[in-house]
Amino acid sequence: MERDELITVLEDAGLSPYQADAFVTILKLGSSSATDIAKASSVPDPRIYDVLRDLEEKGYIETYEQDSLHARAHSPAEVLEDLRSRADRFEDAADEIEDRWSQPDIEEHKVSIVKRIDTVLDRAESLIRTAENQIQIGLTPGQFDQLAGALVEAHDRGVHIRLCLYPMGTDEIDLPSDAELAATCTEARYRDIPSPFVAIVDRSWTCFSPHDQSTNQYGVLVNDRAHAYVFHWYFLTCLWEVYEQVYSANRDEPPITYVDLRQCVREIEPLLEEGATLTMTVQGFDTADGTAVERRGRVLGVNYTGVSGTDDGTTPLPQLAGEVSITLETEDGTCLVGGWGAMLEDLEATRLTIDEIE
Repeated sequence: MERDELITVLEDAGLSPYQADAFVTILKLGSSSATDIAKASSVPDPRIYDVLRDLEEKGYIETYEQDSLHARAHSPAEVLEDLRSRADRFEDAADEIEDRWSQPDIEEHKVSIVKRIDTVLDRAESLIRTAENQIQIGLTPGQFDQLAGALVEAHDRGVHIRLCLYPMGTDEIDLPSDAELAATCTEARYRDIPSPFVAIVDRSWTCFSPHDQSTNQYGVLVNDRAHAYVFHWYFLTCLWEVYEQVYSANRDEPPITYVDLRQCVREIEPLLEEGATLTMTVQGFDTADGTAVERRGRVLGVNYTGVSGTDDGTTPLPQLAGEVSITLETEDGTCLVGGWGAMLEDLEATRLTIDEIE
């Protein structure tokens, strides 16, 4: 049921147009100030306080003071009983209210399960618009069109974006043009089979939903670095590593920037073995106290627990699944640089830039 239809049904159930609009808005916003409710609805600012108090008297909401007047929806039991005593149309409205009320408050939970892919896409869009460093995203052309505007904004801010496109069904897709990809991502690849929607933003948030042909339709929203790290490896191994590259803005000459330390190690190890001298700037966090830091110096070497090298001189990704670090010599001494989730190293790198290769 669409929002306008739900408002009309609530009017039929005895609410005024302003009361119905305010109540549906509160269901969407959750706990919110009177000012924000007025802004998100058609209720004029001077009327919002009377409207909220009328809804409270009818048992639809409760108000409370928190610097200013706030409102939140009551348990919908009484509302549902009233609506379900009416015609089938009211029955549909009651189910809709129950669904909206029972949706978890995304801001208050580490992990939220939602019922609609639109909820996942809307949350992904808002996270992309506020991303600061990196985005990994796998999606269909339709989903790409929906999120393109947010991706353009993030790309313009200098966010590193890895984008994997795949079809909805068995048919191949018409890929976006090079110009569209250049405006929305740093790198793009194409996977030729349907896959779930996934977006991993700034190593913290994950938005996930099964593909359209799945028998189970739901969405998962996770605000947790440990879970995001698991989805990061899913993205690398299932959506990225073995698939065709269709676009890349990565540079072959300095400055060369990485947001993934493991990818950086794979590409600089052959240079170090040939005797090259690399000067690097690392941005990230001090693992001891979490403060933001920037270090610049000479790369002394790379370290990892796997087995190095193949016939083409690169190290396979599985060999870098364990502990990996870069030793950097700076003016303040030698420091150990780790990647996502670094604990043993001095720094967790969020961005590494090769400034010079000699």
